[in-house]
Order: sequence, then C-alpha cells, then structure tokens
Amino acid sequence: MRWQRAGSEHNAALRAATVASTTEVELRADRNTAWRRLRRDPWFWIGGGFVGLILLAAALAPIVAPYDPTFGYRVRDGGLMPNGDPVGPGSQFLLGTDRLGRDVLSRLIHGARTSLTVGLAANVVATLFGSAVGATAGFVGNPRARIGPLRVRLPVETLLMRLTDVLLSLPALLIAIALAAVVGPSLGVVIFVIAAILWTTTARIVYGRVLDIKRRDFIEAAEALGASPWRSLLRHVLPHVAPLVVVYATLGIAATILFEATLSYLGVGVPPPTPSWGAMIAEHTSFYASQPRLVLLPGLAIVITILAFNLLGDALRDALDPQLAHADMRARTGRT
Repeated sequence: MRWQRAGSEHNAALRAATVASTTEVELRADRNTAWRRLRRDPWFWIGGGFVGLILLAAALAPIVAPYDPTFGYRVRDGGLMPNGDPVGPGSQFLLGTDRLGRDVLSRLIHGARTSLTVGLAANVVATLFGSAVGATAGFVGNPRARIGPLRVRLPVETLLMRLTDVLLSLPALLIAIALAAVVGPSLGVVIFVIAAILWTTTARIVYGRVLDIKRRDFIEAAEALGASPWRSLLRHVLPHVAPLVVVYATLGIAATILFEATLSYLGVGVPPPTPSWGAMIAEHTSFYASQPRLVLLPGLAIVITILAFNLLGDALRDALDPQLAHADMRARTGRT
C-alpha cells in the first residue's frame, strides 16, 4: 500500500509539472504571437511613431525649443505688435507669440514635457498601486486566520474592493479640484492628485483578471509542486496579468494627460510660468476670434498626443488579447 501511495503521489507531481510547463510554453507562444500581430498592425506603427516623436521632443525640449518658454519679448524685441497684440507666425517666431510675447512653439514643446511628466508619473503610480490592491484582493480573498483560540475570517478582499467601489463612485474631477485647491497647485501635487483618483480603475481590472487566473489548472499544479501562495502570485499569476496592465496603462496615459490639461485649464493644475497645454488654452480664450491659433495649437497638441496613445493602446490590446492570440495561432496551425 505504501508503494502504491508513493506511486500515485509521484504521478500527481508529474501531472502538475506537465501542466505548469505547458502553461509556460503557451505564455511564451502568446508573446511571440503578440509581436507578430503588432508588426502587421499599421496603427501600432502610426501611434508608436507619434508617441516616439512626442517623447523625443519632450526629452530634448531645452535643445529643440528655439527660445526660453517663460521669457516675454516686448515690442522693441519684435515679440509684440505696437498696440500690444501678439505677433503672428513669421521668420523670427515660427508660430508667433502669445499675449505676453512668449514664443508659442517653445511653449508647446515644453508643454509636452509637462504633460508627459504628469501623465507618465501619475499613471505609473496609479498603475502600481492599483495593481497591488487588485492582485492582493483577488488572490488573497478573505482568508481565515487564528486569533488566540478563535479562527476568524479576515475581510481583506471585502475591505479593499469596497474602498475601491466607494472611490469609483466619487466625482473624480471635483475631488481633484478640491484637493489641488486646498494643498496648492504644483507639479508634485497634480501628480499625486491624479494618481490618487485614477488607481481605482486599474485595481478593479486587475482584481477581475486575478480572480479568473487563480482558478486555472496551472495554479493548482504550482501549489501541488509545493509553491507558496506568494510565489504562485509572483511567478504564475502576475505574468498573465501583466499584458492587460500594460494595455490599460498605455490607454491611461492619454486619460491622465487630458485630466492634467483639464486641471490646468481650470487654474488648479501646474502653476505658471511652467508651460502647460491646458493653461495655454485658458490664457487665450479671449483671443479665440482675433488670434485663433493661440487656442487651436495647444488644443491640437492635446488631440494628437491623446490620439497617438489611444492608437498605441488599442494596437497593444488587440495583440495581447488572449482570445485573439489563440485564434491567430489556430489559424496559422490549421486547427479548429
């Protein structure tokens, strides 16, 4: 009987190892398939190309920008017309100047640095924190623990997800305006406010994905091989959640940039004289009839940047979608 029990345990371990190794092979195959899908998607190259150009312009803003974006040129310098109006596009200022005689092109380039700094930093913080909350709530659940002589259920999942639901129900823009108005506008405050508002969406998405993955056979196989819960989470669950997080993080950058532009337009975003596309629109609403470029150019910069990140995010979503990837693999192999 002892040798039969040992043989059955050995067979179970072999089956568990087979399931785990098969899952790792499928994961690597999905990644290769995703890259093939991305290479064939023209929207990936269009969106990625614009994103790369915007990132390059923001990184090289002090070199690329022809003038100091905060310096106002007067009438004697050619920055303003004799009546005090902004100068239109010309050889000295390619896109003209604003109401204070500052070069519009330089402010657009430096505004890209501001928007991308806020967008990337706030989105990284929101993605990391939201992923940690969602993964913990989904994988840990409501575990039982011994407290003295009693065994009680710890409401980890319930507390985390009900907190997320409460924050999701709050008006994000009003909360952001209130926080920024109380603390005071600054770049760090804007990043913190946006991250504190937007992490809830990532937490909800990761929570649902982890709930689905932790019921898969390869998780049971890893536990049968002696893997601890946290090792299963880090080695087997998170690699399957990572593509989804990457997709929504890319799409979230566009939402974060728009959120920052909205706060700057309302006067509670990045404080002047730091260039910001939203603040540039707000400063020149009175010139929309006489000098429409002062409103249209920063608005066009916001539209192009958001569209580029959305195209890139949509391409990543289509390439990393497991169902589409498996359908593409079956089509290539001739299986049904």
